[in-house]
Amino acid sequence: MVDAAVLEKLEAAFKKLQGTESKSLLKKYLSQEVFDKLKTKKTGFNSSLLDVIQSGVENPDSGVGIYAPDAESYSTFSDLFDPIIEDYHGGFKKDAKHPNKDWGDVDTLPNVDPTGEYVISTRVRCGRSMEGYPFNPCLTEAQYKEMEEKLKATLDGFQGDLKGSYYPLAGMTKEVQQKLIDDHFLFKEGDRFLQAANACRFWPTGRGIFHNDAKTFLIWCNEEDHLRLISMQPGGDLGQVIQNSWIYFGL
Repeated sequence: MVDAAVLEKLEAAFKKLQGTESKSLLKKYLSQEVFDKLKTKKTGFNSSLLDVIQSGVENPDSGVGIYAPDAESYSTFSDLFDPIIEDYHGGFKKDAKHPNKDWGDVDTLPNVDPTGEYVISTRVRCGRSMEGYPFNPCLTEAQYKEMEEKLKATLDGFQGDLKGSYYPLAGMTKEVQQKLIDDHFLFKEGDRFLQAANACRFWPTGRGIFHNDAKTFLIWCNEEDHLRLISMQPGGDLGQVIQNSWIYFGL
């Protein structure tokens, strides 16, 4: 059960949303009935409906308008998440299952720019979350630091093609910053939609970038997802990048 202060903010947020010309999926599916059903609920991480909707309320030009503050939110606030997910993905119902992965025959994928005239680099990436932590909108400063330390401990054990260096954003020198910019590796603080969702708090604490020595495997720590794993290399050889991702991502 949320406390009175959160409930008061929720009521004000819902009223504000209804008074906008927003065409977001949030406004489309957050009816009075759904709002009344969900407004007093919270997850095991103490995330409330306010954490879910605050970005869409502050940014009425949002297309979707919601963020999940933790994994439990998808079930706790399913009356809002399920129809939005189904609408956004064009029919992915709440009982639907992800299909088995099928990469096809990557050996048949051509290099789309064999002469190197147009494609600077090619990348494949996936997002992963650390179990036991909420998502960025509800992470504490201590959790950001703890997650970064756990990642660094794992990275220290990488050998062979995976061996590389981790660069924390906090305290980063201008020389390192420019190096990562030149390599197109550096990420910046999030946009206004993420900021309104509280996904950028304590920046740059707990954020950083890892890349292997060959600069073909990257990990972004707490940029938007907990982890973003990236396989990339110069040029347009998509098949090679995908094959490398199987190794880097453990697929």
